[in-house]
Amino acid sequence: MRIEHVALWAKDIERLRSFYETYFQASAGPRYVNERKQFTSYFLSFASGARLELMTVPHLVAANGDASAPPTGYAHLALSVGSQEAVDALAERFRRDGHPVLDGPRRTGDGYYECVVLDPEGNRLEITV
Repeated sequence: MRIEHVALWAKDIERLRSFYETYFQASAGPRYVNERKQFTSYFLSFASGARLELMTVPHLVAANGDASAPPTGYAHLALSVGSQEAVDALAERFRRDGHPVLDGPRRTGDGYYECVVLDPEGNRLEITV
């Protein structure tokens, strides 16, 4: 068994697509549009083979308006970048580019080296080794 992909609802999938392409070298497949359902999506592929689906519909309401409170359901997406140095460099780049770094970089109690950031839609990402 393997997870085929993770899907995120997004208010602005173009902005989110660009974020994952810029910071994680994701490659976007073709934009899919279902006019009848007013549904639009992209599948993003990563070098490891992992895939992320970005989805939107009109009038989408954010599931969690308060980024400091944990949402029900989706907790975070963990992305491994290969080394502590890469985690540190990416955390600094996020700060420099104005993306919220909520925690770290630090060593966690369960042994991960990580920082926690928010993507442009407020989804929590763990950037880890």
